[in-house]
Amino acid sequence: MPPIINEKKCVKCGYCATICPLDVLYLDKREPEKRLAVRYPDECWHCRACEKDCPKGAITMRYPLSHYMLHYKPDKGGGEE
Repeated sequence: MPPIINEKKCVKCGYCATICPLDVLYLDKREPEKRLAVRYPDECWHCRACEKDCPKGAITMRYPLSHYMLHYKPDKGGGEE
């Protein structure tokens, strides 16, 4: 699942595209309007570098179910005391 870019918060500085280790994000610098896009959504490692370092907090991550850590606390047994 790719990063989600909030277009209202994004100032299109391109910092996220610069720090992404896999070039998942891309800043099209052609004028008159810059555009930030998720170029390779399936290649995202979910490292959260873009999300953590975005100066405007414009990027959030959407994780696949397999990335969620499930917690199971087994019953210790022995019944109630």
